[in-house]
Amino acid sequence: MNKRIWLSLAHMGGREQEFIKEAFDTNWVAPLGPNVNAFEKSLSDFLTSSSPRHMVALSSGTAALHLGLILLGVRPGDEVICQNFTFVASANPIAYLKATPVFIDSEKDTWNMDPVLLEEAIKDRLRKTGKIPKAIIPVHLYGMPAKMKEIMEIARRYDIPVLEDAAEALGSEVNGQKCGTFGELAILSFNGNKMITTSGGGALVCRTAEEAQQATFYATQARDNAPHYQHSRIGYNYRMSNICAGIGRGQMFVLEEHIARHRAIHSLYTELLKDIPGITVMQNPTENFESNFWLICILVDSRQTGITREGIRLAMEAANIETRPLWKPLHLQPIFQQAPFYENGTSEQLFNIGLCLPSGPTLTDEDIERIVKVIKENSHGILF
Repeated sequence: MNKRIWLSLAHMGGREQEFIKEAFDTNWVAPLGPNVNAFEKSLSDFLTSSSPRHMVALSSGTAALHLGLILLGVRPGDEVICQNFTFVASANPIAYLKATPVFIDSEKDTWNMDPVLLEEAIKDRLRKTGKIPKAIIPVHLYGMPAKMKEIMEIARRYDIPVLEDAAEALGSEVNGQKCGTFGELAILSFNGNKMITTSGGGALVCRTAEEAQQATFYATQARDNAPHYQHSRIGYNYRMSNICAGIGRGQMFVLEEHIARHRAIHSLYTELLKDIPGITVMQNPTENFESNFWLICILVDSRQTGITREGIRLAMEAANIETRPLWKPLHLQPIFQQAPFYENGTSEQLFNIGLCLPSGPTLTDEDIERIVKVIKENSHGILF
């Protein structure tokens, strides 16, 4: 059988072990230390050259979302606007705080939060509850930037802070500005399949040193400044370890290389699939958008291909190739069936016909040709 082609494998650049060894040699194996500090600094330098952001390295992107909502003052009974077409981790922290997610459907250009529906939802929540939602969580899905200009204008108009979910978008830009720098707060993810990894891990991106200080306080069990262990607030064990941060430091040396490779993979898929009727590769909608193409996604029109999205997925699995349907919209998830949802049908349609193709930086051009061959061999009535 052919070798397994995975959806998105991590790639080590070689310097990770150097920083891990340094941590062991100096006995810095706790959830703090030189690697954590250096990793946070390198992330800040990458995201912003002027008006630098303050990073707090954490155990996961989900932990960063949770702390971000706490910093924004979300309380039980509040409502938080969240993108509907995303991984469940974007919304779970809202439930942690016993708040209610309000889901917004996607627009067709980027597949992200629809600004028109966003404003409709804010007005409707005000009519129905008498309150403005406490925060807005847009997501840059699969690395494609959301329409942040429009979203931020609406957020400012109603004085609602934005917590930007850039878990999949490290290195993506819109209008020349990097994702993760638009909101009052933002989050990054370093899970094993992301642009860079720390094995697990994430970061909260803060505008001020005070916000970063407060996030660090909550992330280290909210220990008060006292000679003994004293706690006047509930805290969490969310800090990143110095070992994991050592991996992250090493990964920063290959981040630009990873971004370039993902974009090259996207270009090759686009070229090889361009003549197959019914197969559409997700693209930057205009020159103002510059996705990192974390995952390359296709839409399958079965009327033209003669095969459904699920048919292609199963054919890929039979060929020992991992693919995955697009995220199942959150309004369809059993845990969120009662949440308010402002819809236009886009996310559900995308889920029904969309597929993620292998996209990791270790993927070779030959691997991509093998993947495309499976699609061609299983599309009917088409001349190549």
